Amino acid sequence: MSIQRYETGARMSRVVVHNNTAYLCGQVAEDRNADITHQTQTMLAKVDDLLASVGSDREHILSATIYLKDMSLFADMNAVWDNWVPAGFAPARACVQAQMASPELLVEISVIAAIKA
Repeated sequence: MSIQRYETGARMSRVVVHNNTAYLCGQVAEDRNADITHQTQTMLAKVDDLLASVGSDREHILSATIYLKDMSLFADMNAVWDNWVPAGFAPARACVQAQMASPELLVEISVIAAIKA
């Protein structure tokens, strides 16, 4: 059984790969003081970068869990999400309201994706 851990620190790894599946830790925005649109865009850009680093991409996302600070942000977050997900490749997804680790954060995502063959 092979498990690869990438960008591992004392608390977590940014990506763990096992059985051709990539598990990304929670990703947040580059600028924690930006609005929900910008936070979502930069958060998803981080997902793109991490997926590419392990041989995956948006079309191989199996599952995504999105955490919103407040459900009043749902429509604006979804506007970015809907433009980011390739047509025909929508993953299984959950979106919940959650108390964020930092008060400026509006959105966080956790992703599971298949590695491209």
